[in-house]
Amino acid sequence: MPGSDWRQFLAFFKMSMKLFGVMFLVTCAILAPINYKFDYLPTPGDSTDPRNPPELFSNNPLWGSWSVAADTVVLASDGKTELPKTDYLWAYLVFTYFFTGLAIYFMTSETQRIIKVRQEYLGSQSTITDRTIKLSAIPPELRSKEKIKDFLEKLQIGKVESVTICCNWKGLDDMMDKRAYLIRKIEEAWTVHLGRSNTAALEPVQAQSSGILDEDEQHESRENNTLLGGAHVTAYEKPRPTTRIWYGFLHLQNRKVDAIDYYEEQLRKLDEKISMARKKEYTPTSLAFVTMDSIPACQMAVQALLDPSPLQLLARLAPAPSDVVWSNTYLPRSSRMIRAWTITLFIIVLTIFWLIPVAGLAGLLDLCSIEQVWPGLANLLSKHEILKALVQTGLPTLVVSLLNIAVPFLYDYLANMQGMISQGDVELSVISKNFFFTFFNVFLVFTAFGTASKFWGELQDSLKDTTRLAYNLARAVKSLAVFYINFILLQGVGLLPFRLLEFGSVSLYPILRMGAKTPRDYAELVQPPIFKYGFYLPSAILIYILCIVYSILPAGYMVLFFGLIYFVFGYYTYKYQLLYAMDHPQHATGKAWPMVCYRILVGLGVFQLVMAGVIALSNAFVPAGLVVPLIPFTLWYSYYFGRTYEPLMKFIALRSIRRESDASINIAGEAVGLSMTGARIRRRQSTVDEEREKFSKFINPTLTVPLEKPWINAESTFNGDAPQTDLEREESAASSLSLGDTHIWRDNGDANV
Repeated sequence: MPGSDWRQFLAFFKMSMKLFGVMFLVTCAILAPINYKFDYLPTPGDSTDPRNPPELFSNNPLWGSWSVAADTVVLASDGKTELPKTDYLWAYLVFTYFFTGLAIYFMTSETQRIIKVRQEYLGSQSTITDRTIKLSAIPPELRSKEKIKDFLEKLQIGKVESVTICCNWKGLDDMMDKRAYLIRKIEEAWTVHLGRSNTAALEPVQAQSSGILDEDEQHESRENNTLLGGAHVTAYEKPRPTTRIWYGFLHLQNRKVDAIDYYEEQLRKLDEKISMARKKEYTPTSLAFVTMDSIPACQMAVQALLDPSPLQLLARLAPAPSDVVWSNTYLPRSSRMIRAWTITLFIIVLTIFWLIPVAGLAGLLDLCSIEQVWPGLANLLSKHEILKALVQTGLPTLVVSLLNIAVPFLYDYLANMQGMISQGDVELSVISKNFFFTFFNVFLVFTAFGTASKFWGELQDSLKDTTRLAYNLARAVKSLAVFYINFILLQGVGLLPFRLLEFGSVSLYPILRMGAKTPRDYAELVQPPIFKYGFYLPSAILIYILCIVYSILPAGYMVLFFGLIYFVFGYYTYKYQLLYAMDHPQHATGKAWPMVCYRILVGLGVFQLVMAGVIALSNAFVPAGLVVPLIPFTLWYSYYFGRTYEPLMKFIALRSIRRESDASINIAGEAVGLSMTGARIRRRQSTVDEEREKFSKFINPTLTVPLEKPWINAESTFNGDAPQTDLEREESAASSLSLGDTHIWRDNGDANV
């Protein structure tokens, strides 16, 4: 998989390990004794606040006002009430500033390190992706290769090497999809006729070559070979499979025909149509991929304004050829915008829908809310402490964790329907959508607005008075400490081992194995699962935010401890999966890191808001007010980060680009030092990206891919004229390299198992 992507994914876990390791030590050494002395210190055996009302008053409607009073008055030695001491809250203020600065320091340091490695890595290679721009919103008068080439070269940016204009290939793409369907039907029919093989399953599917085949050679090959390489009139006693076809007026008549002959004839006719369709001229669209002769020319083009008219001739960095979703390249811009806005509105509606189950789960944490909805269950829980702990603590944690696992599949489907040009953009969209659900529904709604019975009232009050949101957050965060500790513990100790075992893929394997018939089915069974950041990264960011938010509170040392365990386990689990067990063909060149940083800054803003509310709840308004300046500072730093660091995460600095003849000298003629990464690149002569894209071109595969033959198992228990189909295997150009190398077919004879 691309090095920059998985390095930055693991860098987030490594940075979190360092940050929370330091914060845990500081919390145990300083903040835990302060909380033990002046507030209370929960323990794994007893996490209840001693200032809570006794169980006798738990169902009292005055519980809410009693809890507020408990935070604002204490019982003096003479029996009178007095205001509690708030001097220790100045320590909260100091450590709010300290932890904010510490988080920004670690984030900035890691960003600088990532930028250095990224610039050095991308500057030392020369791939077709690094030299290609995606030119969109092309006016009709420029929609030809010659005009686009002349236009760009007259701008004196550089020489144009090639131009690929995206055309309306929908008809051809549909025929290729139909051909893939017919191939599978033929394979199934032959498998039924010949019987299943007792040999070991074949490994992955054939690669799609990106080279252009000569039409005369294709025609000669078809003349010299039958469709399956031999006669299919066999002497088998076993009857040949049949299929039912419908014909006549409104397809009301039907009859059974030989399935193999029928599908082969359909495939032969379709191949002739595809050969003719490949020679046709198609209507050009407003999108083109332009490959420049050098990386500096490409970088200058994407960082410049090419046209004075708005929304015209927009140059962006192109995705990798294997990452392009060609079926979306010929979609009109208006169609993509309509899809994007429609799905955005649907997600907003879906977010409102998620409020119902989330608010219901929040209600399980409060016995009073359960009594209002189901009095019998509340009485039962009050009599059985184990059952009460299971329902109020274990069940909501488990359901929320399962929601975090299931919801990304829906958002992944929606992101693929938006019509994005590359799979890398789809993956970034999944990260954004899934984090929005995780942060807004699981954390903000669950925490700030509490139970279902109080949700709408609290929401209306918070909209009328925004300061009430800070109080609600502060009060709820302290009361939900046990829930979030269980949530982090379940994510780290409970679910990560299942992810390491790939429980989903392993459990589905026997079912898919029983349903596999053809050699292609068996080959697909051994394909490694695809690693998708959008399924794993948002939950990790949420746990990062939870650790920051709880770091100063009484339960902070436990949250930090279990959070540290989660990031340690997660780092080694995902590192093993990325290196040995899973594949990641998308090529985003690390664009997810700025998204991670912005969401970290959002978490810091929530942390500051919560601490201001916590301090204000104890009537210490001066230190609470001094926390407020951190919020605009965080907003300013977000703007500063976007202007300073984000461009270096998108583009390659011209000074970082090395000469092809000598990797130690950049294009300005300056001698630049090589780190260990650069030294390895120079010794190897080519990077992983260069090896993967060596023969790649920006061209729709349906125009050039060889028309593959069906995969038929020639070894059978029958005797006769079995089809002699040659199942050649090649290394997939679209698949990324893996140290495990288990997903690449190699012609080793009987050693292939």
